[in-house]
Amino acid sequence: MAAASSKHVLVIGSGFAGLSAATSLAQKGYRVTILEKNEGPGGRARVFREQGFTFDMGPSWYWMPDIFEQYFARFGKKVSDYYELVRLDPSYQVIFKGPEAVDIPAAMSELRQLFERYEPGSGARLDEFLRQAAYKYEVGIGKFVHMPGRSLLEFMDPRLALDAVRLDLLQSMHKHVRKFFRDPRLLELVEFPILFLGATSENTPALYSLMNYADLALGTWYPLGGMHKIVEGMVRLAEERGVTLEYNQEVRQIVVENGRATGVQTAQGFRAADVVVAGADYHHAEQHLLAPEWRTYDEKYWDSRTMAPSSLLFYLGVNKRLPNLRHHNLFFDEDFSLHAQEIYENPKWPSRPLFYVSAPSQTDPSVAPEGCENIFLLIPVAPNLPDPEATREHYYNLLMDRLEKHCGTSIREAVVYKRSYAHQDFMQDYHSYKGNAYGLANTLRQTAILKPSLKSKKVRNLYFTGQLTVPGPGVPPSLISGQVVAAEVEKEN
Repeated sequence: MAAASSKHVLVIGSGFAGLSAATSLAQKGYRVTILEKNEGPGGRARVFREQGFTFDMGPSWYWMPDIFEQYFARFGKKVSDYYELVRLDPSYQVIFKGPEAVDIPAAMSELRQLFERYEPGSGARLDEFLRQAAYKYEVGIGKFVHMPGRSLLEFMDPRLALDAVRLDLLQSMHKHVRKFFRDPRLLELVEFPILFLGATSENTPALYSLMNYADLALGTWYPLGGMHKIVEGMVRLAEERGVTLEYNQEVRQIVVENGRATGVQTAQGFRAADVVVAGADYHHAEQHLLAPEWRTYDEKYWDSRTMAPSSLLFYLGVNKRLPNLRHHNLFFDEDFSLHAQEIYENPKWPSRPLFYVSAPSQTDPSVAPEGCENIFLLIPVAPNLPDPEATREHYYNLLMDRLEKHCGTSIREAVVYKRSYAHQDFMQDYHSYKGNAYGLANTLRQTAILKPSLKSKKVRNLYFTGQLTVPGPGVPPSLISGQVVAAEVEKEN
């Protein structure tokens, strides 16, 4: 460790993956500096405050609590050292066609009863579905996602080959869930987590039923104060381990000499480094920060990748409390498959979108002034779409019509703060490729070694981390991505 301590690593970006990589490397004895483009940490999980409202800008679902516990435990810490978690019950509310509003209970016995109500016999089938999903979670999250995905040899262990068969890598999620359930509402309930993975259920491996185990068995949680509390905790931990964070430091170029990165160029000047880890958008780092001769992939390669969705978001401050809402609310009152097709198969602005409403003030009074509601609306949409103000406003009104109907009260005139956010904002704030919100789609052809490599094939001390490389999109995978890349840096440097 002492030998490594003189080496300086520059990490570009302070999202979950960048913070994870930086803290892991600092623990291994490296000097680590994070250069962050924006004025605060968190990447897509930034926070902003207006008129007494605290808005989480990005992730709002806290799933897989074990991954966060394991992350902090690596440094001899606990989640509770940094923020307070509460389990939500109900986990969330689903508004089906009809309209029919259903609370998804945290208790497994109540969940079985709910399934039975829709489809006799499905309670027992739910147990078997989740038993298989638990195995996928244990192996998929325990083994596969920690692999650097750099060589087929990583998968040559015969036990892993056996696991790969049992993980249903070659069966679609669509076919898998229909072995257990027939009722369209139950199918929507178990297929919704993959809506954000980047493909229809027909094109998503059944491996991803592990998301259902995370959702229905491990539960939905919330860090009091908002999701940014995770970022604040990770920043504190990073600084405790000696990581230096510098904000408003946009990297303009990764400087390479003789196949080696010597550092980066920012607006303020040159910063030398022994190793560079790019936690910024992979496409941007490769295509815009590297000279052409040092790029592993070309623009044609990137254009052929299947991206996960983008999002149209609205952050709203409402000057009254709203009835009939839970912390998380899924509006499945329109055609689920049509919306999925309009994201993935026939990309365009959706004709009758599903949408999601987060109302954290239902759980946490600290995120809104007294008697007010903090609302976050989200429509998953195809990446690379034009998003003029008129389009945003059209969808705002469309969503508000349905939200007002569900709540049984007028809302628009009670909105005291409103901000929209879509493709152009993702591009401007994060250099997000095609304005995507979630990274690279988790399709079979973009899994493990088929993802863009976490190590440059041309620059021997340049690495990549985050949602465009292994293991994939989402907050827990991003935490793991940082740990995996830190292990590779240590191995080779």
